Amino acid sequence: MVTLYGIPNCDTVKKARVYLEKHSIKHDFVDFKKTPPSTEEILFWADFFGELPVNKKGQTYRKHAAAYEKLSDRAKLEFICENPSIIKRPILQKNKKVLSFGFDEDVYKKVLGK
Repeated sequence: MVTLYGIPNCDTVKKARVYLEKHSIKHDFVDFKKTPPSTEEILFWADFFGELPVNKKGQTYRKHAAAYEKLSDRAKLEFICENPSIIKRPILQKNKKVLSFGFDEDVYKKVLGK
């Protein structure tokens, strides 16, 4: 089973959820608004992403960019935990392995085999 992390009203997350349902892929959905990520999860995702998994094109980042960029690394982690809308999403994970950030149908086909 796969786990999809995100925010339900995000258009990209909606596309990913529709894809999973359309292809009958069983999944758990973790809503960042109801279950904010831990610093450990963010660091885990950062290992895959190559940096903190921040969506620098998103509204939350643009709104807080100047302040965010001045923060220490530890403070950035805390900020992300407190403001999960800043995370690049959705995050698709299986068996403690990150499969994808964002939604790209071709990537989903490749990593999910459907």
